[in-house]
Amino acid sequence: MNKNDLISSVAESSGLSKADAGKAVDSVLDNITGALQGGNEIRLVGFGTFSVAQRKATTGRNPQTGASIQIPASKQPKFKAGKALKDAVN
Repeated sequence: MNKNDLISSVAESSGLSKADAGKAVDSVLDNITGALQGGNEIRLVGFGTFSVAQRKATTGRNPQTGASIQIPASKQPKFKAGKALKDAVN
């Protein structure tokens, strides 16, 4: 399922127009992104938790040349599925 499929599904299940459903989906995604940028965690009970994980700087190797390279520290978005979502999938 891609974003357009999600918007169509939301529109059908909620009775909204596709334009309104698109705005709703975009708003939810923008708010999740904004909260993660601010360092916050988003908990949706029964669905899961979005958070930000810190990755340390490491030394890696270029596979083509074998040369050593520095991989800088970074922040990575993380999602942990909730019990209800895991149960629904299984």
